[in-house]
Amino acid sequence: MPRLAVFAIVVCACAVAAAVIAFVEGSFLGIVWVLLAGLTSNMAWYYLRKAKAEKASAARQVG
Repeated sequence: MPRLAVFAIVVCACAVAAAVIAFVEGSFLGIVWVLLAGLTSNMAWYYLRKAKAEKASAARQVG
């Protein structure tokens, strides 16, 4: 798994936890955390798909 994808997943999980805590405390700052979670989940998805495509491309060139 690419390192950037792992980092994005960790940040996403932390942002989700921060959003839950913010909303439980009644703060609307949780909206920012939700947006950050969405951004980082998309980044993780992108880097995972990119690595999968590069791996498939390398396999096609070898074989």
